[in-house]
Amino acid sequence: MADVRTGAPAIFRIGDRGDAVVDIASRLTMLGLLDRPGNGQFDEHVDHAVRAFQQERGLTVDGIVGQATYRVLDEARWGLGDRLLTHIPGNLITGDDVVTLQQRLLDLGFKVGRPDGLFGGQTEQGVRDFQRNIGLPADGTCGPATLKSLARLAPIVQGGRPNAMRAEETIRKAGPQLPGKVVVIDAAAVRTVDSALAGRAAAITDDLARRVEGRLVATGVQAFLTHRGDPESHSETDRAEFANRTDANLCVSLHLDSSDTSDACGVATYFYGLDSHGVRSSVGERFAGLVQREIVARTDLADLRIHPKTWDFLRRTRMPAVRIDVGYITNPGDAERLSDPSFRDVIAEAIVVAVQRVYLSPESDPETGVLRFGELRQELGRVDEAAERGDARGS
Repeated sequence: MADVRTGAPAIFRIGDRGDAVVDIASRLTMLGLLDRPGNGQFDEHVDHAVRAFQQERGLTVDGIVGQATYRVLDEARWGLGDRLLTHIPGNLITGDDVVTLQQRLLDLGFKVGRPDGLFGGQTEQGVRDFQRNIGLPADGTCGPATLKSLARLAPIVQGGRPNAMRAEETIRKAGPQLPGKVVVIDAAAVRTVDSALAGRAAAITDDLARRVEGRLVATGVQAFLTHRGDPESHSETDRAEFANRTDANLCVSLHLDSSDTSDACGVATYFYGLDSHGVRSSVGERFAGLVQREIVARTDLADLRIHPKTWDFLRRTRMPAVRIDVGYITNPGDAERLSDPSFRDVIAEAIVVAVQRVYLSPESDPETGVLRFGELRQELGRVDEAAERGDARGS
């Protein structure tokens, strides 16, 4: 959905009217969120339905239909069997039907990666493996014959957490030591009508990213920044693809929030999750919880908790990823704290400690807010000693 004159993404909100609003209302009606499409007026009923849709789909809940919300509205109209599904490199098929297919294959024991609604290479391979198992031509395309077989097997499909168990096993095998691990740090842009605030926020997140990077490198981690310069020149998809190319173990996106009211304040952490389909990144959720608790324990920022979201950066990164909104640039208290370099040091330390805690077993994991950056190597030394004692007993 774009402006036909400029090519820029169109934005619709309460008070607007026209054919595009009719289309939006029709889609919301099909999804059961509106009683009827209405007369092309973006009124309070449409606004309420848009917000409800954004909430259940893990989008920013603002009542505004921009590029992201419209794209997900379009994806939501597809049910499994409505169309042929195949892998098209560079122009991936997306939709609810892809999510359903991925979940069905996962329940049957086939690897497709994370159920993200993107028909990529992993999903194609999962379809091929399924087709081989049931004696169909393994072309990786989900057509009528494959759909028929999936439907026939549906009654014997058992639920479970195969992806979560695989992810947790990957973390366990990686071991507790930080040296050798790869972490991507993303300093996101802040979109606000006040350019001065946006510039100030960008300077804060960029500085915070470099502080996190420096501490991670000091512990032996290979750390990458998604960009050096203006973050506005890199889309969420571009930054996610960069993270994927590094084959990182974890990814952290740093952000400052903004609000129309100066009262909004606090820190929140987000991970990939699509609650409308019961999909969550298990390690991402745990990582988000560790980050949030460490920051809250070390600062006086209000605790806005952790939340699942489907933002492109979280959706498209293949590794566990979190986005941290470390405060509101529009709140005087948060802005003052974050302008203090020593306060940013505290947050950077909290993030690095959370990265370490992802890989520590419950037996060796210290309490929240206790471990300091200078103690990380000592903690790793104790872990190494414990591992050596275990090896000795085993031999």
